[in-house]
Amino acid sequence: MPTLDEMRDRMLLTADHHAQIGAWIARARTPEGDMAVPPSLWRKLELAGVLLNIDGDLPQPPALTTL
Repeated sequence: MPTLDEMRDRMLLTADHHAQIGAWIARARTPEGDMAVPPSLWRKLELAGVLLNIDGDLPQPPALTTL
């Protein structure tokens, strides 16, 4: 939920979208259920994730360089 809250705080999701996605996640209770979010909400969430650069926070493998 912190990432979802950040998306709302940065105005990448509307308060309504935030509430709908949060309610979906609360009801889903499983990762598979989370992934079954309706397509219209999924698109909003996906775009907000891109704008928030979620993938940029993933650990990157070390560069294979010689010193």
